[in-house]
Amino acid sequence: MGVKSVRFNSDEEKALAALTGAFHMDTSGVIKKALWELYEEVQDKAVIEAFELHEGAGETSFAPIDDLLDQPGS
Repeated sequence: MGVKSVRFNSDEEKALAALTGAFHMDTSGVIKKALWELYEEVQDKAVIEAFELHEGAGETSFAPIDDLLDQPGS
């Protein structure tokens, strides 16, 4: 595990204090939570962009929910 030093200006300190209070977490926990949420957004964006490429190429299709629910063996 690594230790990182982060400098905050006064507005960032206020935001951090508000988040630590709202989430009942320490500073490290809030920063880690924000890190993972931003990482998740990047991953979601990549999946969406890949889907849109397939959709644009006509490689996607949609089926009625009944077709999905009435699968043999279910």
